[in-house]
Amino acid sequence: MYGGNAQHSAQSSVASQALQRILWTTPVDLAPPYRAGGTLLIHYGSALVSGGNTVLVPVKTSSAGDFRVEARAGSSGQLLWSLNSDYVLPASGWTPSFNIALSPSGRLYVPAAGGRLLWRDAVDQAGGTAQALAFYGNSPYAADPAAFNASVRINTPLTVDAQGTVYFGFIAAAGNPAGLLSGIARVAADGSGSWASARQLAGDPAISKLAMNAAPALSADGGTLYIAVNTETGTGTGYLLALNAATLALKASQTLRTPQSGQLARVSDSSTASPTIGPDGDVFYGVLDSVLDAHNARGWLLHFDAALSQQKTPGSFGWDDTPSIVPASAVPSYIGGSTYLLLVKYNNYYQLGSGNGLNKMAVLDPQAAQADFILPAVSVMKEVLTITGPTRDPETPGGVREWCVNTAVVDAQTQSALINNEDGTLYRWDLRSNTLSEGIKLNDGLGQAYTPTMMGPDGVVYSINNAALHAVGKA
Repeated sequence: MYGGNAQHSAQSSVASQALQRILWTTPVDLAPPYRAGGTLLIHYGSALVSGGNTVLVPVKTSSAGDFRVEARAGSSGQLLWSLNSDYVLPASGWTPSFNIALSPSGRLYVPAAGGRLLWRDAVDQAGGTAQALAFYGNSPYAADPAAFNASVRINTPLTVDAQGTVYFGFIAAAGNPAGLLSGIARVAADGSGSWASARQLAGDPAISKLAMNAAPALSADGGTLYIAVNTETGTGTGYLLALNAATLALKASQTLRTPQSGQLARVSDSSTASPTIGPDGDVFYGVLDSVLDAHNARGWLLHFDAALSQQKTPGSFGWDDTPSIVPASAVPSYIGGSTYLLLVKYNNYYQLGSGNGLNKMAVLDPQAAQADFILPAVSVMKEVLTITGPTRDPETPGGVREWCVNTAVVDAQTQSALINNEDGTLYRWDLRSNTLSEGIKLNDGLGQAYTPTMMGPDGVVYSINNAALHAVGKA
């Protein structure tokens, strides 16, 4: 699923192959919505790879946002089968993501119209049929499918727990046939469903829904579900909520505020930031400032304990990034006391506030602090490693092209991370030497919304860049 698992830790269990050549490539968008200047402000869903090395690729097939899933052989990219979905995108400034999920038993879940899910077993086999289910019941949907299709839409990635239970956010328009209120849905492996209203859970009449693109996250024991909710506008305010994963009852709530001012933070619908759960249960979630350029439009990575009762040291970047978990042992130079570190984007946007365009990636220590380099009065997570983008940006004097990643796969076995850049290159960041030890050119580069990297069971690395999925490995 998005971020690799229900904690969104984005760690690979196998060593990655060398980045020597592009093995195969396939479009993830047959009608990319390029804007003036060639920018591509659309969020693409993560590809998934099964235990049998079948790559499951979410594909947008038209400018209107029609979708299908393509199953391709990891070894060659050969198409094995495809599944069309009637999923309808929710309205948003940047095109939201279409994210699929694979359960531990190998069941594929795909968003569909009316807030439904399509599911299919035996994803490694060409033959197979898909079935549909609605979290509010198949019978109500069958009684008035057109009304449900027009009024209920999934608006977050799907998150699956160890038992195959699926969680996701949905938006429900007033007057829908089931009387649904926008919120969080839960579908058990047996198909039974339940839901809870975001507004009622937050206890705030201004809250309208789960934040767009913000994947729900689960504690390691599967007992607590963490979701981000926000107000109606795309740059609204919001809360981080902890729910009982079985009943969707509220356990705890934390108002999202910016560290430097204490003002309500912006929870942007143009972001793909999702909660990440650390090995110690701490919760990390990225937000923006109430004043966009107050922190050079970098936002903050807010940091809470598992109960959401204690706010801890934040990270100095977070607005559109889901941090990846790095075992401390993967960074030999680290001498601190934490057992894990965080891999984050660390861009410093040109001419936003004091931004100089020296865009970086960073490894941060969540248990240590330093003065923020932009606002020294604020203590932020200590930088363990940083690395600046290697390609000059001709549009920003002295600046470099942005790092282009919203969740980056961490390869602890080779002590590295695989990260995209807007220069069109997939890089290996070697955490031992703090160098970009490998890079492979995927395209000439362009401004684009942040994209994920993934890895298969054979160590092939998958990168979405310029509306295409690239499989990269050894010659």
